[in-house]
Amino acid sequence: MINYNPKEWFTFIFHFHKADTFRKLFPMLIAIGAYSGLIAYLEMEIFKLNESSHFKNIPVMHGMLGFVISMLLVFRTNTAYDRWWEGRRNWGSLTNASRNFALKLNAILPQENSHQRVIFEKLIVEYAFALKRHLRGHQNDSELFISEHKIGAEYHKPNYIAKLIYQEIQKLYRDNIISGEQLLYINEEARTFTDVCGACERIKNTPIPFSYTVFLKKFIFFYVMTLPFGYVFSLGYIVIPVVVFIFYVLASLELIAEEIENPFGTDANDLPLSMLCKNIHKHVGEILAVH
Repeated sequence: MINYNPKEWFTFIFHFHKADTFRKLFPMLIAIGAYSGLIAYLEMEIFKLNESSHFKNIPVMHGMLGFVISMLLVFRTNTAYDRWWEGRRNWGSLTNASRNFALKLNAILPQENSHQRVIFEKLIVEYAFALKRHLRGHQNDSELFISEHKIGAEYHKPNYIAKLIYQEIQKLYRDNIISGEQLLYINEEARTFTDVCGACERIKNTPIPFSYTVFLKKFIFFYVMTLPFGYVFSLGYIVIPVVVFIFYVLASLELIAEEIENPFGTDANDLPLSMLCKNIHKHVGEILAVH
């Protein structure tokens, strides 16, 4: 995720980040500009059309369709941002659950029981890293995976680690290290891990309906392609930068929505999952450290 100061907005106008839509759309902008120039040349120089032709009524159609396309883009962008924000909320819940789980275990487990503290620290931290890589499609390559529990790539690693956590909790109960009330006391955080995993999988595996996305792209394309036919009579060759700018705005909104609708990837505007995992590692280690 890109970190920035929102108060320095003026500098953004002249700075092009590698994730900026202008870089991605530059070839298309050149093509749209050439297309608009060709239409203007044909209408004014070759066919010598004037405002009395039927093409003069095309701007009326664009005026009506402009409202429709703006509403569609607003819905598209809001839906994508809701998915991004829900993903961030779920990872915030995972961070809080990891800290709370570690705090409760720290209060329950005696200081001399360093072995159990280390096991729980590894499992809590590993769950965050395993979930990150599971969402990114690299389930068999986790940074902190415990070698004695290594499993195949086809296994659902977050579920496996959650199972180990529950097994360790039950072991504490069987060994009379924790009571039944304490077992219920720490169960809430352990359950939150799987709830967060399921919520993130729902976001990742349920994209925006294909038909809606395709329709919006086609709508933008044909809307922009017909702009030069009518506006060339009132704008002349100025229609070239006008059409290019309109396409840039509309296509950029669609590109932004595409990028943030799956917030668990490695794009510039995706969630900083690696940083969140490292924070969980740091904080859980501090809480469960043996003094």
